Amino acid sequence: MEAAKPHKSVKVSKGTRPESRLALVRRARRINRELAEVYPYAHPELDFESPFQLLVATVLSAQTTDLRVNQTTPALFAAYPAPEDMAAADPEALEQLIRPTGFFRAKAKSLLGLSAALRDRFGGEVPGRLEDLVTLPGVGRKTANVVLGNAFGVPGLTVDTHFGRLVRRWKWTAQEDPEKVEAEIAALFPKSEWTMLSHRIIFHGRRVCHARKPACGACPIAPLCPAYGEGETDPDKAKKLLKYELGGQPGQRLRPPSDYPGRPAAPLGAAE
Repeated sequence: MEAAKPHKSVKVSKGTRPESRLALVRRARRINRELAEVYPYAHPELDFESPFQLLVATVLSAQTTDLRVNQTTPALFAAYPAPEDMAAADPEALEQLIRPTGFFRAKAKSLLGLSAALRDRFGGEVPGRLEDLVTLPGVGRKTANVVLGNAFGVPGLTVDTHFGRLVRRWKWTAQEDPEKVEAEIAALFPKSEWTMLSHRIIFHGRRVCHARKPACGACPIAPLCPAYGEGETDPDKAKKLLKYELGGQPGQRLRPPSDYPGRPAAPLGAAE
């Protein structure tokens, strides 16, 4: 995919006059539409084949990349394909399997606890309600919304670090607390948009609007962004900052969706 054309000006007011609520809603929804055109293939970047696999993968994704999780879970799910199997796992054996994801002792404790809870309280099935999911060890609202939106089709916002960074840069919210961010962004969009909005924002944060050096000069929504100029504005230099499929590199999934335009990631230990 080609990088966006350079923008000569930014149309968003940068503080001369407060943006009205109506203007904010219109700008936010326009950004969402623009992102939908740029990333029509946006998807969860964790490999999974069942709600249980997605739940486990999401717990493992804390403090590491989705790529590292995807490279780790094939062996994990081969050893423990169901909650009953994982609940009965030897803790040290489980720790070794998930070691590449970091914080493996704490994560193993969460996986053992949530698997036992699924076995004992939910008949070995992942529940499809947020109020049930957040009772599981290691599962908060972010993880619950990932599972609900992508395994059960229940709309939810995934407020991870990318999501929070971008919505604050776009002046959709000034909140730092994830639950407050979730509430304020939810009020800007129809519920039906929440899950895909999350994917698009996270995709954009990983590919273009990076934490340390945003690729402003290659950003397709630059005219709508109050933070334009915080990163590299030269189009050629900005293009070199693009990541994953936009940068001609493999994605994070070993088994991406069929409409993904980039290359699959390599298995753990394989040369890319």
